[in-house]
Amino acid sequence: LVFTEEDKYGLYSNLLFKYFLAEGIVCGHDLFVASAKEHPDNILKELPAPLLDDTYGKELGDEAAAVKSEDFQDSMKIAWRYQNLPKMEASPTTYTKFGHYYDVSKKMSPELCQSVKWHSFYLHEELPFEPKMKTCNMNSGYARLLQSIQRIISQEGFDGSDPQKKQRNVLRIGIQSLGSILWGDDVCCSDTPEDTHSLTKFLYVLRGLLRKSLSACIITVPAHLIQNKAIMERVTNLSDMVVGLESFIGSERETNPLYKDYHGLVHVHQIPRLNSLICDVSDTKDLAFRLKRKLFTIE
Repeated sequence: LVFTEEDKYGLYSNLLFKYFLAEGIVCGHDLFVASAKEHPDNILKELPAPLLDDTYGKELGDEAAAVKSEDFQDSMKIAWRYQNLPKMEASPTTYTKFGHYYDVSKKMSPELCQSVKWHSFYLHEELPFEPKMKTCNMNSGYARLLQSIQRIISQEGFDGSDPQKKQRNVLRIGIQSLGSILWGDDVCCSDTPEDTHSLTKFLYVLRGLLRKSLSACIITVPAHLIQNKAIMERVTNLSDMVVGLESFIGSERETNPLYKDYHGLVHVHQIPRLNSLICDVSDTKDLAFRLKRKLFTIE
């Protein structure tokens, strides 16, 4: 369970969400996309296009050329007596390829999107057909979403019930802006919400479903709106990986020369450590992200 704290305007967290889903399509996984904000069909139409190996090399080549020209301009400014000193390497020159890379400026082709099986859950289409349900004191939107996930897991055989009949696959679940007022939850609206436990109950049950099935899930939450810190602590404890995105838009860091190359910071709050009571804490505290013309990178 990957828990992503959204940046203030939800720009970059939405991009991270789409990367997760795009990786699922390229790997041939089944998708389940849930949202109360925008229709899942629209989210899937906006996924970034995968960069093929040769274009990926070209992208990095272009970038390396840009860095070299910057270095050249710098060398023109450096006093001649320092010029022959060995230069410190600021960044690794060799790029190791991990997973797949995506071009943010292009959309994934519809043929590629249709190549995998995907299921969608749009809250505003789901609720009118159901009588008001308050399962174990949980908000009706969350209860309905859990039912939907559980049904897909059992019907499509992700719980390992029919391993002989079909080839085993992974279900990738993406849930957008959970905890927002659009889900009918009030944790973002006040310091003392009436419904303090709906979100934590939902995550508790969801984590149980993920543990007993072949599935992985990413959730984005507008954490900056949740004033009650106790809720955030419970939510963190119920997730495996917790990452926060902090955008520089509108903050004084936007004009700070130290951050001139970046668009925001990445805070890794928790790294998964399975079957252990304590979670792992990242050694690297200072991670930043930037959105270039085609690539979204974390450095």
